[in-house]
Amino acid sequence: MTQEVIVIRTGSANLASIQAGLRRAGAAPVLTESPSAVEQADHVMLPGVGTLGQTKQILDQTGLTSVIQTRVREGRPLCAVCVGLHLLFEGSEESPQVPGLHVVPGFIRRFPEEVRVPQFGWNRVEAPPGVMYLESGEYYFANSYRLVEAPPGYMSALGEHGGHFVAAFERAGLLACQFHPELSGAVGTRVLRRWLTLSEAKVC
Repeated sequence: MTQEVIVIRTGSANLASIQAGLRRAGAAPVLTESPSAVEQADHVMLPGVGTLGQTKQILDQTGLTSVIQTRVREGRPLCAVCVGLHLLFEGSEESPQVPGLHVVPGFIRRFPEEVRVPQFGWNRVEAPPGVMYLESGEYYFANSYRLVEAPPGYMSALGEHGGHFVAAFERAGLLACQFHPELSGAVGTRVLRRWLTLSEAKVC
């Protein structure tokens, strides 16, 4: 049976690409702003393109903030992409007055001025041994801000753009990607497929 994935409408994501990427991975995406749908779902995707401030405002207005926080703290399957990853942290230099979801320790910072910003295109990602969802390979990025230090207690894959940065990390049912798996060809599809299948046992 096709795995249903609830995709949160953040108002700042290429939802057509997200849905197409999930379908390639064998999922049936369903768009929603409903807190009850997110709370009850087996698998949830938190996408984002744009600013953290705008996206967080939508989550607050729709009542989704606390639902997502609870889901992450319980280790239930959630995939956060790009700005979705940024939202998990305490905050970001992009929107310094806006608090993040504060479910993962750390702060998002802008790339240094001496490198191209935003980072657009393909970049190498190195995943450590023992990861469950991630793998080393070339992934597609579109970001001006990044996480510099790997969050403690998570398995983190690293990229290089003006120094090391965290390209993705995982723990329990959480998969957080700075890159766009839905735009990263076969390797991105494999990552999503593993999250869909291997995280099922962690559903509360």
